Amino acid sequence: MMSVSKGIYTRIFLLFLISLIGCKTANKNTTEPLSIETLESAFNNFKESAITHRRFKHEDLQPLIQKHASQFETQVLGNSIDGRSISSLDWGNGETKVMLWSQMHGNESTATMALFDLFNFLEGSGDEYEDIRNTLRSNLNIKFIPMINPDGAEAFKRRNSLDIDLNRDAISQISPEAIILKNARDDFEPEFGFNLHDQQVYYNVEGTDKQATISVLAPAYNVATDVNEVRERAMQTIVGMNKVLQQVVPGQVGKYDDAFEPRAFGDNIQKWGTSTILIESGGYWGDPDKQYIRQLNFMIILDALHQIATQGYEQFTTEEYFAIPDNDSKLADLMINEMQVEVEGKKYPIDLIIRRRESEVPGGYYVSGSIEDLGDMQVYYAQEVFDASGFEFEEGKVYESTLEDIGSLDFNQAIDLLKQGYLAVKVKNGASKDLHSLPILVLKSVDSFPSVWTTGSAPNFYLAKDGDLKYAIVNGYLIDLENPKQQDFKQRIY
Repeated sequence: MMSVSKGIYTRIFLLFLISLIGCKTANKNTTEPLSIETLESAFNNFKESAITHRRFKHEDLQPLIQKHASQFETQVLGNSIDGRSISSLDWGNGETKVMLWSQMHGNESTATMALFDLFNFLEGSGDEYEDIRNTLRSNLNIKFIPMINPDGAEAFKRRNSLDIDLNRDAISQISPEAIILKNARDDFEPEFGFNLHDQQVYYNVEGTDKQATISVLAPAYNVATDVNEVRERAMQTIVGMNKVLQQVVPGQVGKYDDAFEPRAFGDNIQKWGTSTILIESGGYWGDPDKQYIRQLNFMIILDALHQIATQGYEQFTTEEYFAIPDNDSKLADLMINEMQVEVEGKKYPIDLIIRRRESEVPGGYYVSGSIEDLGDMQVYYAQEVFDASGFEFEEGKVYESTLEDIGSLDFNQAIDLLKQGYLAVKVKNGASKDLHSLPILVLKSVDSFPSVWTTGSAPNFYLAKDGDLKYAIVNGYLIDLENPKQQDFKQRIY
């Protein structure tokens, strides 16, 4: 009788243990996702105030890294070609290892800003976010490498001081920065990896006029773009991130092309067994310094880490990942439709698209406009679209008198000159590439400028109606001569 009872009690106890384990597993997998309100308030409370723009340098980050040395395990992993340190910050004591690396390209700094916001969040205590921190701390072991290419960051350029694209140096490892990243991955052996980048602002979500503010990818690990368990986890995590983004920037998430690149770090780290998630920060009209996109990075990275800590990503499917629309590249800053141009005595209506790109100089940057394409541009979208029906192309002139310097002209005087048909002025003093923000071309080392409408040209011309100048296009900026708006034209002296 006693043995029978003991057997029953043993079975009951085992069933109790099984149910308890099942409950714990269920609780881990069904933990409520973080709300948009929680993610937004966390960013607002912990945003790193020392970083206010995206053109910061290596030296700007060093005091911030030291600030976190008491609660993060900080380590110098090595040095760049020019001798700048490359540091990592480790946090958490859980079993699941996650590695995040940013600014492999020196001018792609949006996620780096968000990482320092995240460091502040993880260091916090005694507030409404403590349960989130405890979940992350007890389940994750996280390694952050905020700036892989400090030499590129110094000049705010893509490549390193060897002029090598580090994201094409995963195999040969010619650059010391590539060796450092590869060794960090091999020594740490993360289960999840986040490859953090910026993309050009002219990506749109395929088939729409929506800017691809964030693009995502679970990189392929072979030419066949197969999906194994490692890549599937990355896809599932991306689906969760996309659900966050669709609540704040609906329709503005694109999926990158997953063609296998055998030299790239993302593809190879996926191949080496780390579930790798690519985040590309694109554009958001009215946010040239990407401070809102910085917030979006903070939100989706924190959400993804929480997904991984709770295994919440398991509820999502690869079908949902593949349903994310692809990227396209059909955006422009300005589109002018149906402008009349005269060739051999005959007039033709053309559309043209204009893009304005940034170039770095000591102390700042300037913008250079370019006519990207013309003809029938109906498949393109633009931030600003102007219907030029009834308007004709007209060339601009250089003002006859030479001014002393750039300080001899203000905004209103520049507009008055534009109204008289002068798109440019000459100055005696000043240096080529000195910066200004006037709505007119300033010439020092040249005497003239091309005022044409053909592809590849700088867009500097007028739109006239019935012989009257109505609009000026200066370096790709559209200026209403009757109602000009004050704005920063980000120009240089030529």
